[in-house]
Amino acid sequence: MVSVHSYADSQDVADAVARYVIQNQNAALEKSNKFRIAISGGSLGKVLNKGLIANKKNFSNVKWSKWEVYFSDERLVPLDHEDSNYGLFNEMVLKSLREHNVELPEVFTIDESLLAADGSTDDKIASDYENKLPEALDLILLGCGPDGHTCSLFPGHKLLSEKSRRIAYLQDSPKPPPRRVTFTFPVLFNSKNIAFVAEGAGKAPVLSQIFEEKDSGLPCELVNKGPVPVSWFVNDPAVQGVPVTPTKY
Repeated sequence: MVSVHSYADSQDVADAVARYVIQNQNAALEKSNKFRIAISGGSLGKVLNKGLIANKKNFSNVKWSKWEVYFSDERLVPLDHEDSNYGLFNEMVLKSLREHNVELPEVFTIDESLLAADGSTDDKIASDYENKLPEALDLILLGCGPDGHTCSLFPGHKLLSEKSRRIAYLQDSPKPPPRRVTFTFPVLFNSKNIAFVAEGAGKAPVLSQIFEEKDSGLPCELVNKGPVPVSWFVNDPAVQGVPVTPTKY
């Protein structure tokens, strides 16, 4: 099941994402003492900051200390590097939470002590991170690249057919930096819920491909067609001319 929620204003997009996250948090905490969420990089940290921290009503409903945070993909760089997805999350979310003096979520990162300049340990880093993953995630928040990639699963890449490893490494990412680890479809399709956040008129062409009736084979489309409920949170320019009927969340 795929739903699309569109808003004119970016703050409204962020607030809708926040309400969705909190609903998933509450549902998870009814059954467990932890909310297990994975996030991607890009602008998602800013969206979470605007929706979950800057919005005081939403902020009061987030049980940060119950969160376990994972990353749907990570660039194989030190955690304080400008390309690190953890680094973006730390900058946009964790630093703000420290300023609010709240108990922080538990965050699971790659083991940067395993990094090797020549890439010889990338497989070991992937295996180590796979061992940290729970059996199933409550929620995965994803972005959509202008080429239709998500996580570090790129169009036409061999990892689209990976069936056994839950975390895989690649050294040939078409988008720099080339060395990464990423969730594979076995993780995505075993999660409880997935949401994409995509904003800007620049996303409309690829969203048209993803939502057309004919198969594009793009990674985001493959997620849409999987067994997990998928929600898209977009702004109006991103779905201009796209064959969808958006609603409000």
